[in-house]
Amino acid sequence: MSGAGARPSVQAVALRPSAAQDTEFLRRVYYSTREGEMRVLPWSDADKAAFLDLQFRAQKKHYEERYPDCAFQVIEIDGAAAGRLYVDRGERDINVLDIALLPEHRGRGIGTRLLEAILAEARGSGRTVSLHVEQYNPARRLYQRLGFRSIESNGVYERMEWRAARATVT
Repeated sequence: MSGAGARPSVQAVALRPSAAQDTEFLRRVYYSTREGEMRVLPWSDADKAAFLDLQFRAQKKHYEERYPDCAFQVIEIDGAAAGRLYVDRGERDINVLDIALLPEHRGRGIGTRLLEAILAEARGSGRTVSLHVEQYNPARRLYQRLGFRSIESNGVYERMEWRAARATVT
């Protein structure tokens, strides 16, 4: 890829377990996923930060309590922290709790690569893959392109599921 505005190519994408020292980085990733909705609120920057901090801590606590066996991972690109991937692997289902990249790393195919690896794992083990996505999140198109189908909606979030294609005998 070359030319004005072109994003640099990705050399290496790796995952590592998140650790206590990653909290501030993970908070920044979380904040970045809420930038659009925060931009339109008539709150002070301090009020927005306090709200986001409260939300980040509540989400972190919920995930840790509800999914104690979850793989909480930091996505690294070329050795630098770039996002988060939280995956809870069950006997029948792989639940992608969260996949998020900092804005400068979005739109480069990284999420696609990571999700394709999860789908290959599911295909090999006969499991489904599920996730929740906000109705208006642009990532929804990616999930549909990868074969996820909507199975439930609560008005804000849509639960999507991927199942390996079943071979048919004729």
